[in-house]
Amino acid sequence: MIVAVAGDSISAGSPLWDPDPAVRTTIPNPDERSQWQWWAAHRDPRLEFRTRAVYGKRTDEIAAFLDDVVDGAEVLVVQGGINDVAQQRSVDGAALNLTHIVERGHSLGLPVVLADVLPWPDGDERAARDIVRLNELVHGIGGVTSLPFHDTLARLEGWSDDGDHPSVDGHRLLGETAARVLSDL
Repeated sequence: MIVAVAGDSISAGSPLWDPDPAVRTTIPNPDERSQWQWWAAHRDPRLEFRTRAVYGKRTDEIAAFLDDVVDGAEVLVVQGGINDVAQQRSVDGAALNLTHIVERGHSLGLPVVLADVLPWPDGDERAARDIVRLNELVHGIGGVTSLPFHDTLARLEGWSDDGDHPSVDGHRLLGETAARVLSDL
């Protein structure tokens, strides 16, 4: 199954990977296991990922490059929202952007899997509240299969090495969750 992934640094594989070879050359010790897609494909070899994910991008920016990755895809995975929170943008606006991305995926005839927003270990109380609210809105978007990234990591300690992104083990846990969800489609 060809899976198109559109997202931010979480789907890009930060901090140790990036789908863009030019960006990857700036990473001192790149590790392809630092991406949830690698782990999902390892768990279910039928999954073939095509990723367009960029560090620091908000949901409106992800929407702008969605068409770069969907050609030939059989399913669309959308992951984003933390940068809207980090940049103190409206969570209602982020949810609306995600809704538009979902609608675009459906207009292309793709089933859409929508990841919720991960916890942010280095975030403050405002960010934590915004993540909870954004996830409530994300879970209210209809016509999607939910990808429960938040709950996969929320109850665990040490899943992030840098306070912003999953560690290799954090990406492994997300990948195992993604494989279960995608294998059921």
